[in-house]
Amino acid sequence: MTDKHSPRVLLLGFTVGDDVFREVVARDVVLPTQTHTFAWSLVRSLRAAGCPVRLLSAAPASTFPRNRQIRFRSGHFQQDGVPGELLGFVNLLGLKHLTRFVAAVRAGSRTLRRHGDDILLIHGVHTPFLWFGVLVAWRGSARVVPVLTDPPGVVLPDDGRIVRALRRLDHALVRMALRRSSGVVVLTAALGEDFAPSIPRLVMEGICDPPTTGASTGGPDAGPPSDAATRDIVYAGGLTRAYGVDRLIEAFRGMPDPDLRLLLFGRGELEDWSRTQAEVDPRISPPELLDRAALVRRLASASVLVNPRPVEQSFVRYSFPSKLIEYLSTGVPVVTTRLPGIPPDYEPYLRFAETDTADGLREALLRLLATPPGERAALGAAGAAFVRESRGPAAQGRRIRSFLAGLPVAPSGGVDAVEQGSGSPLHPLGRP
Repeated sequence: MTDKHSPRVLLLGFTVGDDVFREVVARDVVLPTQTHTFAWSLVRSLRAAGCPVRLLSAAPASTFPRNRQIRFRSGHFQQDGVPGELLGFVNLLGLKHLTRFVAAVRAGSRTLRRHGDDILLIHGVHTPFLWFGVLVAWRGSARVVPVLTDPPGVVLPDDGRIVRALRRLDHALVRMALRRSSGVVVLTAALGEDFAPSIPRLVMEGICDPPTTGASTGGPDAGPPSDAATRDIVYAGGLTRAYGVDRLIEAFRGMPDPDLRLLLFGRGELEDWSRTQAEVDPRISPPELLDRAALVRRLASASVLVNPRPVEQSFVRYSFPSKLIEYLSTGVPVVTTRLPGIPPDYEPYLRFAETDTADGLREALLRLLATPPGERAALGAAGAAFVRESRGPAAQGRRIRSFLAGLPVAPSGGVDAVEQGSGSPLHPLGRP
């Protein structure tokens, strides 16, 4: 319930309606499901805490030619009672950033002036939006709080020299913009320590917000539950080497039990290779792409859910795999590698691979599968209760509201005035 003490939030980012999201997915090689899921979970958390929310959003489309649509039009939308405005932009390298910045300045300035929002919450490390935040901070129009879910300027394996140079520039611009913020919300402490070291921060690794029974955002049906005669090991996410899918398949193929089955849900560079592996070993199901509600039903029917992400990549210390919260919420036991971004209070509810190799994953999976069924059920139920109670929208919404309400009001009069207030003490997320 809203009250006069609740911060009024303008959320700038990629929180689009389900219809727009489906259109983006249909044309894109990247599947921004986690971005979409987290954005709406953030909205529901804020509203659960009594904070009025308005949306200012761009379609979460990859740059052409990864997404074949070039022109995205502006417009208005409403979903779940939340009003939103879509930003128009040109989806070409360089022009994408420029047109998104211009659109954010025009629409964002108008919205802040009309509705008098207290907080400009910026979802992601998107340079055009962060630099609109700099302008807002300079004007003193609202307190600016970025939500950092990833490190800035991550170079992709197929990036060319020009794109790599642009990513380095983007990295520098992001760091400059973050210094003008009133506070930051980060998935891991390392994100705040390395990219916004003097800014008050709230560490919030995710939100447990599973879809309601029967909810669906479109896509194929989940189909019948798995055969009771099989024990399903399930992975959902990007089908990439960076996420350890090749190691998972190698680990599974070394498990001789004929009643085991490996199910893969997602899209990525290893999709065709995974289909080839399914032809070699019929216990491996070809990869499928499901909508979120259908996927959750499949996850809930598994014997084990697995997160095989390797731990040696440089970006891992900044990462908390949101799939761990979604996995745990199903009540199914979870095997994961020992990622440094996993908070200590998760450890009793997870089973860890001692190494991130195929052998380490295989040993952890076999060890869990050998556990008596009652013990596995108890582990899964405890994990579900943990994330639903401590990371649900109500709990996380209270933390976000308290953090936002406690930030000092940014003074007007220029960037220097804003920077004088950047030495506030850290505000870590209190653990339950």
